[in-house]
Formats: sequence, C-alpha cells, structure tokens
Amino acid sequence: MSASREEWGTSAGFVLATIGSAVGIGNIWRFSYVAGENGGGAFLMIYLLSVALVGLPIIVGEMAIGRAGGGDAVAAFSRGARQRSPWRYAGWLAVVGCMLILSFYGVIAGWALKYFVGSMTGTLWEHAGGGGFGGYFKKFIANHGEPLGWQLAMMALTMFVVAGGVRKGIEAVNRILMPLLAVCVVALAVYSATLPGAAAGWRFLFVPDWSALLHSRVLVAAVGQAFFSLGVGMAIFITYASYLGPQTRIPRSAIAIAAGDTLFAIVAGLAIFPAVFAFGMDPKAGPELAFITLPQIFISMPGGWLVGPVFFALLVAAALTSMVSLLEVPVAAIVHRTRLSRRTAVAVIGTAIFVVGIPSALSFGLLGDMRIFGRGVLDAIDQAVSNYLLPIGGILVCVYAGWHLPKAEALASSGLGSGRTGLIWLWLVRVLAPLTILVILRDTIGAV
Repeated sequence: MSASREEWGTSAGFVLATIGSAVGIGNIWRFSYVAGENGGGAFLMIYLLSVALVGLPIIVGEMAIGRAGGGDAVAAFSRGARQRSPWRYAGWLAVVGCMLILSFYGVIAGWALKYFVGSMTGTLWEHAGGGGFGGYFKKFIANHGEPLGWQLAMMALTMFVVAGGVRKGIEAVNRILMPLLAVCVVALAVYSATLPGAAAGWRFLFVPDWSALLHSRVLVAAVGQAFFSLGVGMAIFITYASYLGPQTRIPRSAIAIAAGDTLFAIVAGLAIFPAVFAFGMDPKAGPELAFITLPQIFISMPGGWLVGPVFFALLVAAALTSMVSLLEVPVAAIVHRTRLSRRTAVAVIGTAIFVVGIPSALSFGLLGDMRIFGRGVLDAIDQAVSNYLLPIGGILVCVYAGWHLPKAEALASSGLGSGRTGLIWLWLVRVLAPLTILVILRDTIGAV
C-alpha cells in the first residue's frame, strides 16, 4: 500500500503523533541547556513569541501543503501536472535534512538509552567514581564500539515502529508513549518543587534578565530552538498531514501541537532547573547538563535511585517519538516513487542512516581529531542542519504556502478560510515568518 493512501485512525491519534514528533530530546536536553546559556526568562519570552509568530504559522503552512498535495514531501511540493517542477527539490531537501538529523539524533538517543539501562541496573551509579560522572560520560562516548551499539539499538526500535505503518505503528506507539511522557515530566516537576531552594530555579526560568535581550545571540538561540523543537522545515507536518482525513481541522490541530510541545518544554524546565539550583549546580552547564550534572544531582537527592531512571526513560521515549517521525519522511518519499514495500524501504533507509551516523558516534573517540569547519563531526552536522537546512526549509514552506499556492487554495487547504484569521495567517507566513528567519540566517552566517 502506498504511504500516501494510508490514514490516521482518529484525529486525536494524528495530534498525539505530531506532538510526539515535536516533543523530543530538544524539549528536555536541548531546551534546558540553551535556556540556561541564554538568560533563562528572557530566552523563554522570545522563545514563546517565536513559537506563536513564526513556528505556528509555518506548521499550518506545512499542513496545508501536505493536505493540498496529498502525498509525501516531494510529491506535495511538485503536485499536479508539473511533476518535474523545481519545487520538488524543496521536498528532497527536507528528506535529506531528516536523514542527516536522524543520523546524529540517534547517537544522542543511544546515550540516553545507555544511561537508562545503567540507572536501572545500578551500573551507572557504581561506575561513577574516580573521575565522577564527567569522567564516566567522557570515557563512554570516547569508546570505539559502545556508542555504536546503543545507536543501533535506538535505530532498530525506530525502524520497528515505522515498519508497522501509520495506524498500527506510528499512531499506536504515540497513543501509549505520549500520555506516559506527560505523566513522567509532570511527576518530576512536582518532585523538584519539593526540593529546598527550588524557587531559585523557578525565578531563573520565569524572571527575565532584561539585559540578555540586548544580545542578538539570545534571539538567534530562541528562534533556533523553536525551529529545532517544533520540527518545522523538516516536512514532518507535510508528510503527516498527507495522511489526514477530511474531518480533521488543521488550525485546531496546529495549535494543539505548538501548545503541547511548548508546555512540555516548560514543564521539563520546571523539573530540571529547581533541582540544579537546589544542589548548587551550574544551569549553564551546556550539553553536559543531562549526562553529567543531573546524574550528580540524582545520586545526591532523596529518592534519586527512582528519579534517575524515570528521567532517562523520559529522554528515551521522547527521542523515540521524534526519531519515528524523522524516519517516516524519507520512507514515505521512497515508498511513493518505487515498488519497495514499506518494510523494505524502512530496512534500506534505516540502515543507510545508521551508517551515515557512524562518524557522529565516533566523533568523540576514534574520530575525535576530525574537524569540519573547526567542529567535531556530530556538532558540525547538528549546526549545519539546525542553523541552515531547517531555516532554509522554513523559508521555502513560507514561499510555497504563502506565495506559490493560489491565495484561495492556501486558505482553503489550511482550513482558515478568507476571514480575518486566515488573512493574518497569510500575512505571517508571507512576510513576518520568512523575514525573521532571514534575519537569523544573516546573523548566523555573520557569526561564522
């Protein structure tokens, strides 16, 4: 069966799956340290504005393209009689972007799985002596083979889910994992609220440091995090919307997705920052926050033997829901234009992505001396995709949905109609969103 002919079982299943695609390591691991490095409350305020004025309009635009095109990402951009339209390259750019993201995302997800298993069996705590958790983490990622094994395990789980199809695979897994994720993150936030000194973490997250607004890097980080977290510019929403039935309302679903993803990130911050401040740790610890700083906190806090596994289970589950959506984009594109079955396409593409991700897995060990524009392999791919491919993909969505599609068709496909709300969305997707992205791109290029 062609991927374009599959449909979600229910509108709720679609919303849960799309929230699952947005909610991932970016909401827990990346949001926490980026907020910590960029002024806490000031960053959060710009982040919320970015989601509402840039992210949400693009989500609606992607869904409108997916529903109008009725196919995978490439087909959606090159539909109708003009199958050889240059716009098809926008779809292929998104396909390549998803594969590149998944190549290094699977590596980090493998780290989370390693820590989850270690926290459950006790080996994480037993081997944390000597150089502490910092030494433990650095020794693990510098290992030539172990990171590859955990990366392979996460890719295998992802491939298993996607091979099950839209309804029996992706939707079924998200129906289970998303409620569990919500329960876990809320429980951790409630627990963190009971720790002495938790109020300092709340102030850090919600009270803006207004001086931070004078730094362009805070604006760049906030908009970039909104892009990375929501998953816009990757054609995930285009692909998922192509499986929509006529009964699903795009505006309502888009708002639920943006709100759910944002709320999850904020609650994750409420789970992490009070604990960080309660134990006198540095909220600006960077990417090491999840794998070095937090384990130090877990081993010191009452009940940490239980909180630690719950946190790392949360990381793994969030990573899996995002990895599933990233793999579905290229799988849908290949199934749609070849005679390969879904399972064969999943096996071929999943294996290729794993192979492409091997240098990222080894970038802290065997390939530690390799540099791409002054960065390690994993960091270089992350920066290239997050700072360039995703913003360019977002601009292409804005131009296609806002200018290329006939106005009446764009408004009809979005479900907004020609009233005031539809016209505001059209202005946002035509003008404000692409201009904001261009400003960020200019700043990013200028910083290189």
